[in-house]
Amino acid sequence: MIELFGKVWRGMPKRVINTHEDGDHVWGNQLFEGAEIIAHRTVNELMPHVADPKETQQLIMGADRFLTRMLLKALHPGALAVARQLQQDYDFDGIKLVLPTTVFEKRHVLDLDGTEVHLIYVGPCHQIGDTIVHVPKEKVVFAGDVIFRECTPMGWNGTYEKWLKVLDLIISLDPDLIVPGHGPVCGIEGAMEMKAYLEYVREESKRCFGQRLSALQASKKIGFGPYGGWRAPARLYMNVERAYREFRNQEADAPWDHAKVFDAVLAVAKAKGIEVEF
Repeated sequence: MIELFGKVWRGMPKRVINTHEDGDHVWGNQLFEGAEIIAHRTVNELMPHVADPKETQQLIMGADRFLTRMLLKALHPGALAVARQLQQDYDFDGIKLVLPTTVFEKRHVLDLDGTEVHLIYVGPCHQIGDTIVHVPKEKVVFAGDVIFRECTPMGWNGTYEKWLKVLDLIISLDPDLIVPGHGPVCGIEGAMEMKAYLEYVREESKRCFGQRLSALQASKKIGFGPYGGWRAPARLYMNVERAYREFRNQEADAPWDHAKVFDAVLAVAKAKGIEVEF
């Protein structure tokens, strides 16, 4: 990322924006020494808990130890599968958690040599600290994990209603370009496809909930529809369970058992006959 940035600006960035608190969006803070790191107030509070790299490092190390690996395989095969996937794709050594230096409440405006950059708090949506970044002059929106492009979304906090409203907000900004948190750059069609996916899953989940199916049973039954070509389609389970929580009138920020979630995602992938991707 730093090398790519160097193609448009010779020096290191003076400002870094964290769109939310997840590790894959904040673990690079340490590389921007001296930069102003900006995020919503809640990100500063949540990062030490949500993005502690020690948890991921311990999971990966556990997968390399025979007894721990056998225990995980028996009790939480999904967690073991996550560890193996992370081992293949990422290097978690040397991560140092660096917190934001500037926080804001609802909106924050930057002036970059006459170009205004608007930070808009929209959480909780995917996570509690969700922020989108709008550059009106350039007609660009950096959406963070409010938008996954050609990749199945997963939300840990918030409600379907809130997420759909935020997608409508992004569409109303009429950007030419949207930079999603995951997947390729797109236009407003990316927001529209995300909205259609969420509406599809919520409606299918409602039907299965009425049939008294569990969230896992429903996830195995619901078809991927036109979204089967997206990455990590078995994440469907998490979106079904999120809908079920709303149907059960549970709190939107009720904690998740991550190991059980990963087990369920693996079970859905096996039931669908596809390779699991988290």
